[in-house]
Amino acid sequence: MEIQWMKTFIIAAKTLNFRKTSEQLLMSQPSVSVHIRLLEEYLGIPLFERNKNRVTLTDAGKMFVDKAEKLLQQYEDSIQSIHAYKQGFRRNWTIAISPLLAETILPHILRSFMRQHPDLEITIRVEESHLIEELVDKEDVHLGISALNSTYKHIESIPIFEEPLLFIAPVDIYDDESGPAYDEMEYLQTYTLFTHHHPVFWDDVLIKLRKQVTGLRSMKVSQAHITKRFIQEGLGISFLPHSIVRRELLEGRLINIHFDLFELPKVTTYVIVKKQGELEKEFIQLLSSHYFG
Repeated sequence: MEIQWMKTFIIAAKTLNFRKTSEQLLMSQPSVSVHIRLLEEYLGIPLFERNKNRVTLTDAGKMFVDKAEKLLQQYEDSIQSIHAYKQGFRRNWTIAISPLLAETILPHILRSFMRQHPDLEITIRVEESHLIEELVDKEDVHLGISALNSTYKHIESIPIFEEPLLFIAPVDIYDDESGPAYDEMEYLQTYTLFTHHHPVFWDDVLIKLRKQVTGLRSMKVSQAHITKRFIQEGLGISFLPHSIVRRELLEGRLINIHFDLFELPKVTTYVIVKKQGELEKEFIQLLSSHYFG
């Protein structure tokens, strides 16, 4: 049995249209029909019922489609494993990290960790914080880096670092000497406030802001890197963790406005782990030393 026959069958089973299948696979429609016929002959049972220009799955076809997808996945995983072995990788290790943290804390840590483990094939899964604990619990990943503390008793949650929340605005057209003093109330009443790019603090912050700021306009933007871009373009303002905007502040692409309407909360980053093997312990130590060493 050819693997390509199964690939063709899986697409055809989803589209129930040989023409669309041929377009997705970049092959002729007669070739699709040949693949299906050869697969049916190999299995000794029809997989499709053909009625003029329409096709539907037979009961055997419905049963086989899930098995075909699993077989194809196993085949592709095996090929990937061989390629990884050829490149010198002997072990696999998977990290889940929230988008909020992936572009800030991970690159430097990962570079050091990879240098120490050249035989380790590392997979990075960028997932929202509220999904990471379940991935760790199911052992789909070895370790998670999340903006949320764990809720499962059997999952260990290790605070790695705590950082301040900053009031971030576009770069002003005035320079530091000639321009007026920055006023947080003026910014809040003038600009749109981008919210909900962090899973923890926004509800409390908005309640406090609305008690003090008349005419506050807000817009939900779920990704911090999009929020930063919008602010740089002068579209609004936001509250962001320091690590997220550190580079932009240093390079003068964003400004940090002094904020004293109320005390802003701090935000914490956690390592979420179920079992601490040697690799997990080493990675956690590397994270800790980076921020507290």
